[in-house]
Amino acid sequence: MKPRHIQSERERSTAMYRQPAMGDYGSNGYHHHTNHQHSGGGQVAAGHRGRRGSRGRQRRDGSGSNSSGSRVCNYYGAQQQEKEEERAPPPPPCTDFDVAYFHSYAHVGIHEEMIKDRARTETYRNAILQHQSNIAGKVVVDVGCGTGILSIFCAQAGAKRVYAVDASDIAIQANEVIKANNLSDTVIVLHGRVEDVEIDEEVDVIISEWMGYMLLYESMLGSVIRARDRWLKPGGLILPSNATLYMAPVTHPDRYSDSIDFWRNVYGIDMSAMLPLAKQCAFEEPSVETISGENVLTWPHVVKNVDCYTVSVHELESITTSFRFQSMMRGKLSPFHGFAFWFDVEFNGPDLNPSNNDTSSFNASSNGYVTDPNQRKKRPNPNEALVLSTAPEDPPTHWQQTLIYFYDPIDVEQDQVIEGSVTLSQSKENARFMNIHLEYASGGRSFVKESVMR
Repeated sequence: MKPRHIQSERERSTAMYRQPAMGDYGSNGYHHHTNHQHSGGGQVAAGHRGRRGSRGRQRRDGSGSNSSGSRVCNYYGAQQQEKEEERAPPPPPCTDFDVAYFHSYAHVGIHEEMIKDRARTETYRNAILQHQSNIAGKVVVDVGCGTGILSIFCAQAGAKRVYAVDASDIAIQANEVIKANNLSDTVIVLHGRVEDVEIDEEVDVIISEWMGYMLLYESMLGSVIRARDRWLKPGGLILPSNATLYMAPVTHPDRYSDSIDFWRNVYGIDMSAMLPLAKQCAFEEPSVETISGENVLTWPHVVKNVDCYTVSVHELESITTSFRFQSMMRGKLSPFHGFAFWFDVEFNGPDLNPSNNDTSSFNASSNGYVTDPNQRKKRPNPNEALVLSTAPEDPPTHWQQTLIYFYDPIDVEQDQVIEGSVTLSQSKENARFMNIHLEYASGGRSFVKESVMR
């Protein structure tokens, strides 16, 4: 497994990407499409691995017929399809960073880690079973299929046809998995970007496990949006249906002590001169790690609600929210070390999906998300919606939580106000990277922290 780690510009290495041979895979439902428009003679910057083992996906594929029995219908007719293509904006080019990103997902350890995340995998399977009436006999697209496990779950739920799309070479193994489970008549593996593959019919369901660290790192949601706009029927189902990104102030003295205070006395030697460098190396960039509810100083704030039925690609390019927290630590000063970010996703049908416009703050308790007396309920009753949560108080997942630490902690008292704003934006260097601009003030002091999640 190749875990994601934060690295600076000068540390980022290069990697070679080799195109697979263009064999004839049509007899088993596998289709390989190439539409790369990257330069550099095949050498690409090793853009980061997403999530904890790495996240990778996106598409470039052809269509063609599947001689094992699957039928691909032209839903609109040739003339209408040409008109649709004329109106549709051209797909974004496949950059060198994209190619490296897809290549990182060919590593089996990434998929092993994700599949072994039981909270993740079992929630998706339960969501498919919960919505089986919307899947049985219907056409499904799995955006970023990886090993094909979600496509297989959909086939087992009775899907008429599943298009399993992935730009990574893991699609080759996914096709072998499909064949080994005698599902080639139902599941068609398309090896390519969603932006480039051709599916000549409308689809009833889109399923995708697109979430990155801090929800939006990797920018894979854009591919889900493009699949939605290209193929989803009116009233179709998207799983997950919506997502919510949260943030909250945290205290984490053990982490600070391990990384910083350690240098004050090393085998009796004063190494305090190392402190500035230690702080920079430990806290310059976001840190992906697991914390508990005890580390959280206040109720969380909603940074962004995402409605997968309505969200646009442009809307995700930059997100800004203002926050105001009030410390809940009782009877003592607590060091305020930084902010933690985490997310939930829900699996609703389009009729039950909450609005994407509410970005207010909500309170949390050990029993789940509840409301402040002055605010409406954020999370539906568990009997009404299936939720996958990466919150500190919930069972751990491979996403963990993302922390932005300060170089020096701030002591806060009970009821002390912490306020400011945060902007999350796609990096101009590489849209899969995330720029984080954080302004905050407390106790009469103001600060600015900028970092990049690579």
